[in-house]
Amino acid sequence: MLPDLKLVIRLQEVDNRLAELTREIASLPKHITEIEKKLVSHARKLEADRAALEANQKERKKCETEIQSQEQKISKLKDQMLEAKTNEQYRAFQNEIDYCSGEIRKSEDRILELMAESEPLDRNVKAAEIALKAEKAQGEQEKQQVRQRTAADEKAAAELKKERSAIAGSVTPATLQRYERVRKSRRGIAVAEAVDGRCTACNMTMRLQFFQDLKMGDQIMACESCQRILYYNPPAALEDLTGEPAPAVRE
Repeated sequence: MLPDLKLVIRLQEVDNRLAELTREIASLPKHITEIEKKLVSHARKLEADRAALEANQKERKKCETEIQSQEQKISKLKDQMLEAKTNEQYRAFQNEIDYCSGEIRKSEDRILELMAESEPLDRNVKAAEIALKAEKAQGEQEKQQVRQRTAADEKAAAELKKERSAIAGSVTPATLQRYERVRKSRRGIAVAEAVDGRCTACNMTMRLQFFQDLKMGDQIMACESCQRILYYNPPAALEDLTGEPAPAVRE
């Protein structure tokens, strides 16, 4: 195989890996953002549950205060009933006491409702606090892994760029220019293997004579359909795979 062809094959491998690393490096910060968004969403839900529980407790406190107020009124009304001079006055005081007693019952009923509502709210808040704490720890661990992966990818990309520069400096200018032109027009893929008389990039069948010339490996050839630089890897002989001579074929 021509030295230039070997070099552009490796150059394509390097460029493919660089493209993968570039995509991954770009996607990793997005992963961190997704982690943070998820944490913020769950934290907001927890705050909403806390606010609902706090509102429940405030209303219960208000009802308890209302009960105390009505009980004080009843106590005063009972004292005043003792000084009533007419049946009409007595009934008026009794009506007031009955009204206050009714308000107390309403507040007590509401307290029971609020207590029933507060139990699931309290459970939700406690469970959410535990879950959020664990999620934050997991999130920090994942973000640290992302940062480490980013650093590793950037290091690998830097090394590949050095190798790419070395390869580009070793390829003849005409071949390199041809490679870069095709790579730009073919979405980054400028080199393809020929297998069974087909270009593996565009899957088009080659002319028999063209394929035979390609097998010779004495010139840089391009696919007549997609213009990608082609290379041919002959199948390994049996002795190359086993280390033993191939068995003779009987005629």
